[in-house]
Amino acid sequence: MEDILAKVPTILTILATICGGVSAALIVGMAIWTFRDIRSRSRDILAQILATIMVLVLPIIGLIVYFMLRPQETLAEAYERSLEQEALLQAIEEPDICPGCGQRGSSDYLYCPACHTQLRRACPSCRRPMHLRWSICPYCGASVTPQALEPVQAAMSSEEQGPE
Repeated sequence: MEDILAKVPTILTILATICGGVSAALIVGMAIWTFRDIRSRSRDILAQILATIMVLVLPIIGLIVYFMLRPQETLAEAYERSLEQEALLQAIEEPDICPGCGQRGSSDYLYCPACHTQLRRACPSCRRPMHLRWSICPYCGASVTPQALEPVQAAMSSEEQGPE
């Protein structure tokens, strides 16, 4: 019995050393993870350093506070979102595309210069280009009958069939 009691301080020292090592490894791991995470979310070096120090000084509480305060999206996600917005803006500003041949054209073209598909028609009153499906001219207010827009391929295939 005395032999076991004599070994207790040694066993406790070994256990405390193991627990201390594991705790130190977890704290360092949390600090490294925090630094990498904040680096992917912010370019501010001061914020990166403060977040890392907060997790080192107050390990669990600091990590919880960091989770509450960190930016929601990473820099890569913000960049992707800005690219998507830019692409949408470019798609809005792009010239019209011909339904017959897919050629890009201007918004004031009445006919496609490549395949001769009618894209718009001139207003009978003010002669400005208007979409075929519009029933009123947005420029002068003249009332017109809307037309259906048909691609050239559909018209050519019916012509190639010949009269029935």
